Amino acid sequence: MWYRLGQFILRNRLPLLIALMLVNVFAVYKASQIRLSYDFSRAIPTDNPKYQDFQTFKKIFGDDVGTVVVGIESNQFFTPKLFNEVVKLEKKIKAVQDVKDVLGVSDAVNILNDTGAKKFKTEPIFRKQYQSQKTLDNDRALFETLPFYRSLLYNPATHCYLIGITVDKDTINSKSRSRLINQLLQPIQEIEKEAGITLQISGLPYLRTIIGDRIKAEMNYFLIGSFLLSAITLLLFFRSTSAMVMSLFVVGMGVVWSLATMVLFGYKITLLTALIPPLIVVIGIPNCIYFLNKYHTAYQDTGNKEEALKVMVGKMGIVTLFCNIAAAVGFAVFAFTRSALLKEFGVVSGINIMLLFVISLVFIPAVLSYLPAPKPKHVRYLRNKTLEHLLVRIEYWVFNHSKWIYGITLVVTGLSVVGMFRLKSEGFIVDDLPKKDKIYTDLKWFETNFEGVMPLEIMIDTKKKKGLFRSTKPINKIDELSAYIAEKPETGRPLSFVEGLKFAKQAYFDGDSNSYNVPADVDMAFLGSYLNTKGEQANTGKNANNNALKLMNRFIDSNKQIARVSVNMKDIGSKALPILLKDFENKSHEIFDTNSYKVTFTGSCVTFLEGSSFIIKGLQESILWAFLLITLCMLYLFKSLRIVVCSLIPNIIPLIITAGVMGWVGISLKPSTVLVFSIALGIAIDVTIRFLINYKQELPLYAGRVNRTLVQTIRHTGISIIYTSLVLIAGFIIFCFSSFGGTIALGWLTSLTLVTGTITNLVLLPVLIKHMSPKEK
Repeated sequence: MWYRLGQFILRNRLPLLIALMLVNVFAVYKASQIRLSYDFSRAIPTDNPKYQDFQTFKKIFGDDVGTVVVGIESNQFFTPKLFNEVVKLEKKIKAVQDVKDVLGVSDAVNILNDTGAKKFKTEPIFRKQYQSQKTLDNDRALFETLPFYRSLLYNPATHCYLIGITVDKDTINSKSRSRLINQLLQPIQEIEKEAGITLQISGLPYLRTIIGDRIKAEMNYFLIGSFLLSAITLLLFFRSTSAMVMSLFVVGMGVVWSLATMVLFGYKITLLTALIPPLIVVIGIPNCIYFLNKYHTAYQDTGNKEEALKVMVGKMGIVTLFCNIAAAVGFAVFAFTRSALLKEFGVVSGINIMLLFVISLVFIPAVLSYLPAPKPKHVRYLRNKTLEHLLVRIEYWVFNHSKWIYGITLVVTGLSVVGMFRLKSEGFIVDDLPKKDKIYTDLKWFETNFEGVMPLEIMIDTKKKKGLFRSTKPINKIDELSAYIAEKPETGRPLSFVEGLKFAKQAYFDGDSNSYNVPADVDMAFLGSYLNTKGEQANTGKNANNNALKLMNRFIDSNKQIARVSVNMKDIGSKALPILLKDFENKSHEIFDTNSYKVTFTGSCVTFLEGSSFIIKGLQESILWAFLLITLCMLYLFKSLRIVVCSLIPNIIPLIITAGVMGWVGISLKPSTVLVFSIALGIAIDVTIRFLINYKQELPLYAGRVNRTLVQTIRHTGISIIYTSLVLIAGFIIFCFSSFGGTIALGWLTSLTLVTGTITNLVLLPVLIKHMSPKEK
C-alpha cells in the first residue's frame, strides 16, 4: 500500500504541489486574522461553582481587577517639593485615555456634618500646590486624624504612600491594554527622573499586561530561534541547503496551518496555544530527518533516485503516520478535559500534528523528485565515525552487559521514585519571574507595606431586600469578620460599606477619631437620613459627590441585600491559599447564621486557585488517557502484548526520572511543569515506534533471528534517532533562555526527558526485546 502511495505521489507530484500551495494561500489568509485572548478565567469550566460565583459577583459589582497601584516610599513625602510632584503626576495620570479614576493622598477628602441641611458634605483636605511647609503640615495633621485612609492610602510606620488608578475594564481586557499601561508608565518614569525617587507599580491589570506582553514577545523569539536552530542543525547534518530549505518549508506550512486552524475554530491565541507554533517546528523537523535519512540510505543501496523515493515512502510512511498519531494523541487528549484552555490546546495541536504528516508525506517526496540526486557529501553523515563507534558500544552493552543495564535502570528509577515523594504541587499568581525582576520586587514591596494587591472578594447575602439596614446586626457581623481577616498577616484591611459608615459616624461627631467605629442602633436612626439607607439609593445631585455614599453604593447591591467585602492579600500560593480560605469560611460560619445569610468567597485569587488546580488535574488525567490510547495504538500496530510492554517501559522510566529530578531540585507541579510530561511522552514515543517498526520490518529478512535483527535495527535507526533527538533537544533548550521560570523548566525538563528517552529506547528497549522474545534455536 505504502509503495503504491509513493508511486501515486511521484506520478501526480505537480498537481499535488499546486493543491498544497493553494491550501497554503488560504491558510496564510486565515492565519492573518488571528487574535490574542485576554480572558484569564477560561481555565475553569462554565458549570464550575467557583466560576459561577465569580460571574455572579461581576454581574452585581463589576470586575475586581480594574485597579493599578503606584507606591512611593519616602520620609520626604510631605514636603512641598515632592508633594507637588506627586500632585502633578496624578494630574498627568488622570489625563490618560481610559483612566476612570485616580485616588491618592492628595485626593483625600474629609466628610463634614452640615447640621443645618442635615446632610454630609465633602471638602478636599489638601491643596493642589504648596509653597509653605507649615500649611502642608497642618493639612497633613488633619489627614492623619482620619482612620479611614490609614493602610488604604498610606502606611505611617514605613512612610509608604499609595496611588490607586482605576482603568476601564473593557480596555484592560482588549489589545489596547498594552497602550494603556505604557501611557501610565510614561509620567511615572518622568517623576522618577525629576524627583530622583523610585516608584513601585503593581496590580493585576499591570501584572497581566506586562507578563502577557513578555510571553508574547518571547514566543515570537522562540519561534524564530527554533527555525534558525533547526536550520543550522539540518545544514550541519545533511550538508545540503535544499534539504534545509525544504524542511523549513514543511514546518513553516505547519505553523501557518496551526494558526489558520485556530481562526477556523473561532479560537484566539492564549498563553497555552502560543506554545503550539514552536512545538510544530520541533515535531515537524523529525519527520523531515527520518524521511531524508531513509531516502539517503535507500539511494546509497540502490543508486536510483526514483526507487529510493518509493522506498522512503514505503518504509517511512507507516512509521511517520503512527509516530504522528502517537504525538497527536499525547496532545489531543487535552480536548477531553472540561477546561476551555486545555480543550483548545488539545484540538489545535492534535489536528495540526496529523496535518503535519500530510504535508511531510506529500511535499517531501514531490520536492525531492525535482531536486538532483544526493551527492556524496550529502550522505557522508551516514558514515559518521563517532556515531558509528557509539552505536557499536551500545550494541556491545546490549548483548554483553544486560544485567548492568537493568541494575543501573533500577537504581536510577528507585532514586527518582524517592524524589517523586518530595514533589509538591504549588503555584503562585506571579510565580515564574526572576526574584530580582522589578515586577516581582515591586509586588513584594506592596506585600510588605500594604499586605499585597491580589483581590479576594466576599459577598454577604442577607437573603432579604434591604436586609443590610433593617438593623445593625448584619453591620456588626461584617465588621467582626473584617476585623478577623485584618489580623491575618497574609491580608490587608478589608474594605466594605461598613468602613464608610464608620467614616460617616466620625463626621457626624465633628471629626472625632474616637467615633470611627460601627454605628449603634441609635446612631443609625439619624445617620439613615444623612445616608439615605432607608429610602431609595441616591445617585443624583450633591449626594453623588458624597464619598461615604459613593463608597456604600460600590459595596452594596441596588436592593441593599448583598454586601461586598474587598480584601487585598499577598500572593501566598496555591498551597497556603486553600488553608487560609478554609479558615475564613469557618469563621464566617461562626459569625453568620447560614439560614439567614449566604457568604461567598470569590475574586481573582479564588479563580486562580481553582483554575490552577483544574489545569493540573486535567493534565494529569490527560497523561493517563494518553498512555491508554497510545497503548491501544501500539497493540493495533504490533499485534503483540509482549512488544507493547517492551515499548511502554522505556517511555515510563524517563517520565519517572523527570518527576524525580523535579522533586530533588524543588520544582513544584504547576501548569507549566505538568505540561512537560504530556509533551515529552507524545514526542519520545516516536523513537520507540520508529525503532520497533524498523525491527518488525527487518525481522523477516533475518529469518526471525532476534539478535541479528536488533543489531541491524540499532545500526540503521540509531543514527536518525540520535540526530532527531539532538534537533528536538536543541529546539526545547531554546526555552531555557526565557525570563520566566516555568518556561525555563519546560525547556530543560523536556530536554532531560528526551535525553533519557533516547537512552532507554536505544539501550533498554533492545535488552527487553532480547529477553522477552523466544530463545533462538
